[in-house]
Amino acid sequence: MTATIRPETIDGAVLDDLPWRNFPHGENARQAVRLLRTADGPARNAMGVLIGMCADDSRAAAALAVPFLIRIATDPHHPHRADALGGLAAPARARHFGVASRAELLLHRSGPQHEILDDYDDYGVEVTGYPAGWSVAAARAAITAGTPLLLPLLDDFDPAMRIDASYALATAADPGHTVRAAFATRFTKEQDPMVLAAMVLATAETTRAHPHQPATAWIREVWQDRAQDPEVRLAAAIGWLCLVDEPAPDTLHTIVDALATEERARAMDALPWMAAVGGNEPGLLRCLRRMLHPEQPEPYSDDPWAPQP
Repeated sequence: MTATIRPETIDGAVLDDLPWRNFPHGENARQAVRLLRTADGPARNAMGVLIGMCADDSRAAAALAVPFLIRIATDPHHPHRADALGGLAAPARARHFGVASRAELLLHRSGPQHEILDDYDDYGVEVTGYPAGWSVAAARAAITAGTPLLLPLLDDFDPAMRIDASYALATAADPGHTVRAAFATRFTKEQDPMVLAAMVLATAETTRAHPHQPATAWIREVWQDRAQDPEVRLAAAIGWLCLVDEPAPDTLHTIVDALATEERARAMDALPWMAAVGGNEPGLLRCLRRMLHPEQPEPYSDDPWAPQP
């Protein structure tokens, strides 16, 4: 259904015609979208409602909201476009909070077309009992349908918008490599190191979904390139480790040891991939520890709910 809702044509009538009540928390999602479409100040809090649904592992209704969020995010005059763009990819990812291993980071698991026992796929079940993979597939279908509208945001004047656009577009189906080509084009023009790092991670994510050996080779070249900013090389190291099965070479260990400072890692939490890693340390450091030193215990935390060594 979400793929048939064209973001460029939706209006209030379309919003009310959709079967929100068929989904868990659907009415809350509809009201959040309705509020977001207004220019009122409190509308900013509505995005938190949708993101909260995803954080609580209840994405079905939030996925139905994605076409509307695309419409808001791509309206240059809408006061809440940044909020909409920052959250529209949340329904398109499941079980990614805290994930930092080579086996799972940047991974798009199979959708409901690859169903297994009891009609559930390897995303499992949401807390509401709804198949999680269906929600994720619906959100990704909507983002794929909205790709022509989202691609121009890679050239937005705001670096944060460019980062969030790449994060959303990395979930789109890209069998023709159109999205990956757009990331490559932006990379050649970009001056902001954090946006460059985002383009690398986005390229790695879409390459993991649609394998392309030249892209994997390019990412390796990036982490080896001394002319690149440290943030870019570190992002490339993470991306490359997720794309290959071979052991990390000594050169990568040396580069990471030299560049992955605590301060830089905290700054890189501005990248949504790293922010989602969470844990008791900056996302970058958690990724590198899990990928390069999986035998090391979790760092100690005063949080009683956090894993303890």
